Amino acid sequence: MTALTAKVADPADPDGPPPLPGGPPAKRRGVELALLAGAVGISVLGHLHVGLATLGHLPPQASRYAAGLALAALLAHLAVRFAAPYADPVLLPIAVLLNGLGLVLIQRLDLTTPTRPGDAGDQLLWSALGVGLFVLVLALLRDHRVLQRYTYLAVATALVLMLVPVFFPPVNGAHIWIRFAGLSFQPGEFAKILLAVFFAAYLAANRTALALTGRRIWLFRLLPMRVLGPILAIWLLSVGLLVLERDLGTSLLFFGLFVIMLFTATGRLGWIAVGLALAALGAYAVGTFEPHVHGRVEDWRDPFASIERGEGPGQLAQSLFAFGAGGLLGAGLGRGESFLIGFAAKSDFILATVGEELGLTGLVALLLLYGLLVARGFEAGLALRDPFGRLLATGLASIIALQVFVIAGGVTGLIPLTGMAMPFLAQGGSSVVTNWIIVALLVRLSDCARRPRPAGDRDGPGGNGAAA
Repeated sequence: MTALTAKVADPADPDGPPPLPGGPPAKRRGVELALLAGAVGISVLGHLHVGLATLGHLPPQASRYAAGLALAALLAHLAVRFAAPYADPVLLPIAVLLNGLGLVLIQRLDLTTPTRPGDAGDQLLWSALGVGLFVLVLALLRDHRVLQRYTYLAVATALVLMLVPVFFPPVNGAHIWIRFAGLSFQPGEFAKILLAVFFAAYLAANRTALALTGRRIWLFRLLPMRVLGPILAIWLLSVGLLVLERDLGTSLLFFGLFVIMLFTATGRLGWIAVGLALAALGAYAVGTFEPHVHGRVEDWRDPFASIERGEGPGQLAQSLFAFGAGGLLGAGLGRGESFLIGFAAKSDFILATVGEELGLTGLVALLLLYGLLVARGFEAGLALRDPFGRLLATGLASIIALQVFVIAGGVTGLIPLTGMAMPFLAQGGSSVVTNWIIVALLVRLSDCARRPRPAGDRDGPGGNGAAA
């Protein structure tokens, strides 16, 4: 049953869906539990296969891995069952499967990487923390509209989180990390959620003025600056900080998020064209005048130049070799050589491991999982009646979609490399925790969208009323 059938139609509500047959929606928690069992089973089988392929025997802690992943999935399922019973049954299993496959791939690279062989254990701890925050968000946030109260607190916190890394030493040429007492933290990962909340709240409050007012010049209608000015200033400030930090990937993500949410709020196709033009102009300027980014652009333009100079293949060239070696079905899990990419094999280039060892078939299946996760997020947004919820669901789903596009495009040579982490799959504690929070918010939004409203209740979880 789709999310559109999950609500009782209200003929007096012009924003609501049309009345559809089928009665009240099912909670579908049994379906979710069955899908979770399959996700855990696939991850455990992958873990066992990696041990057999690389060690010649089963991994020594296979039972602990299986028990830990199953326990985390069960706790998350119970949280959804009791706190969001009408939520989409597909969101959580996809997150568990992606996270489990990420642990398998990082463990596989650990076994053949001479330096930092314990990354899989660290990722497991971060994943456990992410699941804990998933449960906490569902338990504390019973109505997504409460977030509208904290519109300006959210954006202020986001700007502070993006500013702090400037005062810490750069890592791999970018000021995006905070390192303290042996721990590393990437504040920009959490800032993107807070900016999505701010954009959704501000655009929802001013959607009528944005869509219907402003001067028309030729084919374009200029938005009133008194409405667009504050959000544009905050967006420019956030992107300026990211350029200062030399983090082109996150800058591109925030820019794309801003354009997508502005288009969603106004319905003006012109914003897509304007956004693409500005993105191309900004990328050209940064790629030309910023040495760190310029080097990545040069590698993208000719990834095999270092081989021709006798310096050996760079990371992008090794990634392309890995994809080429994978073919249609891949070399087999644990039998590839993508570890030759170097220090970023477990983070920026982990998708190359998928391409080499699972082939084009496995890569397409993985991208379809991401596509389904994004589509379900958009579906929740379409089914919600309140503008803030619609925009927030669209923004959160767009964050995942943009990350996947930027990362997959970078490691396959479609666009220059940006240094971001593949959601759930790549090594990175801040990234995996943030993605679990995004999934928790999408679960909450889908629960509100699918939950039936009492007769005559226009201000329920999916209604148009303001937050209580």
